[in-house]
Parts: sequence; C-alpha cells; structure tokens
Amino acid sequence: MLVDINPKLPMRNKGITKEFYIRKLGFREYGDTDYTEYLMLEKDQIQIHFFEFKKLKPKKNYGQVYIRTNEIELFYQKLLDNNVSIHPNGKLESKHWGQKEFSILDPDNNLLTFGQSI
Repeated sequence: MLVDINPKLPMRNKGITKEFYIRKLGFREYGDTDYTEYLMLEKDQIQIHFFEFKKLKPKKNYGQVYIRTNEIELFYQKLLDNNVSIHPNGKLESKHWGQKEFSILDPDNNLLTFGQSI
C-alpha cells in the first residue's frame, strides 16, 4: 500500500537551503511552481520538502532524515569534493548493525544520515 515518503524539514531561508542542496549535494528543484514558503527538491529516487520556519533556532532543531544509497563511497567522495562538511561524529564508517554510514548537517542543522547495507 505505501509507496513513497517525502520528509518535510524546516528552513529559515529558501535561497540558502536551495543553493546548499543543489550546488553541494546535487539535488534539483521538483515541480514547476515556485512557492514562496515551500521548497521541493529531488535527487535520483528521493524527494525532500522544506517549509519556511524563519524563527527556527538551528541549535535547537532536531530535524533528521535517513537516506539509503547504493553507492555510499562514491557519494561520500563527491560531497568531500564539493567541500561539504561531514558531521564531526558522522564520518564514513561501518556500523555493527550492518550499515556503512555518514552524516552531514544542512544550513538549518537538519541531520542527513546516508547509509548503505554492508
């Protein structure tokens, strides 16, 4: 029955969020309507949506998404090549639960963890 999921994360500034995800992570805009306070982005088979929350305090933001990939080392290297900061506690490593993972923070402190089954 369930076929897809599109997480919605908070953003303070649409332009900054859009630039980070498109230029640094390789996403592109989804759809042909530009909503003032809403942003839809996609990469490969996933979409992430963002809603404006101007009063968001990034250090108090607990937004998180776990994204599965099938080429984690290649994607990790692309992010490093684009000067994306890897979370200090989220470097690429194999976990005892059978996943290889790494994490980054976006401009609003949303945690993006990328994982691949080992």
